[in-house]
Amino acid sequence: MLKKLFSKSKKGKHSLEVEESLVNNECLPSHIAIIMDGNGRWAKKRAMPRIAGHHEGMQTVRRIARIADDVGIKVLTLYAFSTENWKRPKSEVEYLMSLPQMFLNSFMPELMERNIRVEMIGDKDGLPTNTKTALNEAIEKTKNNTGLILNFAMNYGSRAEIVKAMKDIMVEVNNGNLTLDHVDEKTINQFLLTSSLPEPDLLIRTSGEVRLSNFMLWQLAYTEFWFTDILWPDFNKDTFMEAIQAYQQRNRRYGGLKGE
Repeated sequence: MLKKLFSKSKKGKHSLEVEESLVNNECLPSHIAIIMDGNGRWAKKRAMPRIAGHHEGMQTVRRIARIADDVGIKVLTLYAFSTENWKRPKSEVEYLMSLPQMFLNSFMPELMERNIRVEMIGDKDGLPTNTKTALNEAIEKTKNNTGLILNFAMNYGSRAEIVKAMKDIMVEVNNGNLTLDHVDEKTINQFLLTSSLPEPDLLIRTSGEVRLSNFMLWQLAYTEFWFTDILWPDFNKDTFMEAIQAYQQRNRRYGGLKGE
């Protein structure tokens, strides 16, 4: 039976296949955000180095992007590297920073064929040159594509994003371009890194962790959460479709009463 809000799925590779035909195409989540977690644990379980888990996780990104595109999702935001991840061992960080170039170079022909647009949220200036170059090139090459938006959260931290938005608003107020009376939720949304995107309808987190980890704290105010014990490299089509089906069982009230 599908779980309700804050539910956790424990289904794995051997679960019954979730049929695409059971998904209601008329109420698909427009924007799905995923906290991809468990690469290191996946590798440890196999007595492999952590970077092997990150490499396999990159392959999962490719598979899930294809499925999201096939299903008709409009935006897929993937939490790829947080502002806190710099605390990890230098060798692991260096490998993580090399993944965007590896991924985007190999996936670019298919991104263009599928009409997928690459975007990024986060502090791009704080990234190594090769990482930043790879992202900039992908964003430029795909900027005219009109299909799925594949949005990477790189060097991203939600609190830093909100602080920057507040500072930028204060500058506008001090310069006389904005008055305090006109600072509302809509104004704040316009100063966030996600200003051009709809707020996420569904948040998925893998690996059994049940927290947000400084991810899109403002934007997730009315998002439906779905957690699974499955590690990110093992996340597959069945699990993705199960999450979408669970979302479609929810009654999104936005503070109102059921049925309103």
